Amino acid sequence: MKVADILRVKGSTLFTVAPQASLWSAVQTLAENDIGSVVVMDRGELVGMLSFREVLGKVHANGGAVGDGTVREAMVPPRVVAPDTDVMELRRTMLEEHARYLPVMDGATLMGVVSFYDVARAVLEEQSYENRMLKAYIRDWPEQEQVGN
Repeated sequence: MKVADILRVKGSTLFTVAPQASLWSAVQTLAENDIGSVVVMDRGELVGMLSFREVLGKVHANGGAVGDGTVREAMVPPRVVAPDTDVMELRRTMLEEHARYLPVMDGATLMGVVSFYDVARAVLEEQSYENRMLKAYIRDWPEQEQVGN
């Protein structure tokens, strides 16, 4: 399975914010759309990622308030993957980088974002499908012929 397969099932909905946007407006986008991250775009170019992890870091630094900072002050540089990346490599990258969300880039084109949840769901669905196929195969296994004396 490839990253492109996950995106095909997930869909292409993508939420972006500008780096100069207020952190509060990014929090509103996250909360109102029930999402864990937004892509930070500047003049059509991917420049960062902002997730609830970075927001919580700012809330902690500000003594419990979001504050009046900008997205640029909280975002992290994006670690990207290609659509043809194998899911096992994607999983390894997510674990090694402690990344819950990774943008998918095809050259200079942003294709979407895959989350740890998306990967877990895709792997579970693939394994469930394989299980059903194996069980059907076993159920339809022809009986062995009796060997006579």
